[in-house]
Amino acid sequence: MSIVETIPGRTRDLGGFSVARVLPFPGRRSSQSSLGPFVFFDEMGPADFPPGAGIDVRPHPHIGLATITWLFHGALGHADSLGTVMDIHPGAVNWMTAGHGIVHSERTPPAQRAAGHHMHGIQAWVALPVAAAECDPAFDHFPADSMPHHVADGVEAVVIAGSLWGLTSPVRFPHPIIYAELRMQAGARLALSAQWGERGVYLVSGAAAVDSEAIAPGALAVIGDGDAELVAEADSLLMLLGGAPYPETRHIEWNFVSHDPARIARAVADWRAGAFAMVPGDPAFIPY
Repeated sequence: MSIVETIPGRTRDLGGFSVARVLPFPGRRSSQSSLGPFVFFDEMGPADFPPGAGIDVRPHPHIGLATITWLFHGALGHADSLGTVMDIHPGAVNWMTAGHGIVHSERTPPAQRAAGHHMHGIQAWVALPVAAAECDPAFDHFPADSMPHHVADGVEAVVIAGSLWGLTSPVRFPHPIIYAELRMQAGARLALSAQWGERGVYLVSGAAAVDSEAIAPGALAVIGDGDAELVAEADSLLMLLGGAPYPETRHIEWNFVSHDPARIARAVADWRAGAFAMVPGDPAFIPY
């Protein structure tokens, strides 16, 4: 059996905007609710916002992780406690490293809010390795034209993080990781190498199978040990994710990730006490 586990997306209402939450999944058969370094994976939308409406995620804190925003449609504005202000559009990457602590907001940019827009994308978190968990926070934006593309035999893939098909993403992460968007024409095939570590394929749209086992729509198919083959049974959009697992369990409490529950408790106390640096010019915040 090539697909050893299927993790369904569970709907979460974020206040007028729904996401399908795949990770964390406490019911995972493994000892952790993660996949490789990935500890959180949401499909945002698809959603249509009328003029004047949009996403408004107020400033909130993170520790011990990096966040990755990847859009299929729409735009999202990022602002953080480092003073970064950056909009992201489809094909580009916003990669925020929280380290010992960062605060950020995510809001629909003014132009899209005024006009109304269609929004669809993926929000993911990857846990930092223990040695890097307390690093200085950072933010990196990678334009769409800087991302490597693999195009062959009916497959167009964007390497978002890690090294795949002889291509290496400009994103730097201190742990083995794979992350890619896959657009596959009906009948296309793609080898899934066991050397990539833990692997999962999330089916956004279309129909696909791993070694003749169908992937459930809107679900993450976790691939077992050994090489496997992904086959598109219709024109399909998928996300490939995974990498080397960590030896330590990662704990998630609210927006905080750590191998040490005491570190999370300290972050909660710091947020309640107002000890985090805040987003310049934005007095709003999300209480713990």
